[in-house]
Amino acid sequence: MDSLDAFARDALETLDAEGLRRRLTPTARLGGAQVTRGGRPLISFSCNDYLGLSHDPRVKAAAMAAVQAHGAGAGASRLVTGDHPLLAALEARLAAVKGKSDALVFGSGYLANIAIPPALTREGDLILADELAHACLLAGARLSAARTLRFAHNDLDALAALLRAERAGVRRVLILTERVFSMDGDRAPLAQMRTLAEDHDAWLLVDDAHGLGVVEPEVSAPLEMGTLSKALGGYGGYLAASAPVIDLLRSRARSFVYTTALPPASAAAALAALDILEAEPERRARPLALARRFAEALRLPVPQSPIVPLIVGTPERALGASAALEAEGFLAVAIRPPTVPPGTARLRFTFSAAHDAETVDRLAAAVARLIPESP
Repeated sequence: MDSLDAFARDALETLDAEGLRRRLTPTARLGGAQVTRGGRPLISFSCNDYLGLSHDPRVKAAAMAAVQAHGAGAGASRLVTGDHPLLAALEARLAAVKGKSDALVFGSGYLANIAIPPALTREGDLILADELAHACLLAGARLSAARTLRFAHNDLDALAALLRAERAGVRRVLILTERVFSMDGDRAPLAQMRTLAEDHDAWLLVDDAHGLGVVEPEVSAPLEMGTLSKALGGYGGYLAASAPVIDLLRSRARSFVYTTALPPASAAAALAALDILEAEPERRARPLALARRFAEALRLPVPQSPIVPLIVGTPERALGASAALEAEGFLAVAIRPPTVPPGTARLRFTFSAAHDAETVDRLAAAVARLIPESP
């Protein structure tokens, strides 16, 4: 145990020296994008609650009613305890939203993405992943034992070249990308990627965690993965696909088969959030409109999503910029490697229907005053 503690202390010292050590900061999330830290009220621009639904009374009421009726937890895997009707209803709803014949709910988006590639590919197969694909997609690729190659971010020519060079003689090819990239907020060229995939008999998996509810999809992929924890305000993940694919995953997706099912309250909350998402299109449009208002004020590129990165370079600069904004009453957390590539530490601003234009304008003014130009 002495050697274990020594190892941990040495690793922590290295992280401290590089400005990369993570620490948990007690933070209470309230409604309306408000949080409290250290007894101070702040307006959060770091949360993925894009539609402000995590505190919506209708969503909370649905979750509380489910707890009263069904208890706090699911008890075991769905294959052990039986299929809860709320989860079946949620899967049918997600499949309809995504235009698919079926869907499968997981305990989280991370659990979905570490399960899907291994369920569909094996040693001898090929996975092609965007170089900025989320860590859980890459973890799933590694678990599959398929050979994994990464292509330059959103580079169709690079993807096409890999398909031409590597497709022959390979049984199955899986392409991994995101509809909205979580750290940069840009979007994948999915229409062209789907055409490339079809031309080479490859399967396209799209992570839609940050797109559902706030970005209109221009094209559907055969494999549409997403979460319940961002625009829908709750917790969980899913895959929407054809009925045979989903039926296969019920037997092969290890993070579905071997773990406790999503709690009934989370399923009920997601169903209520989907009702709101469909009934209130103006709520869905607001986050992107506010992101563009902020970017225009700072003369940043026009955002493609409610995510606006401000790259400052080093972890130390990102931490300093975050602290300066917190002193002004705004929470904008520093994002550092390995979450983003070296040299691209940043503040990642996320905009929500819970924000108002006046607050966004105040944030833009504070950023212009406090944060030096990015390198």
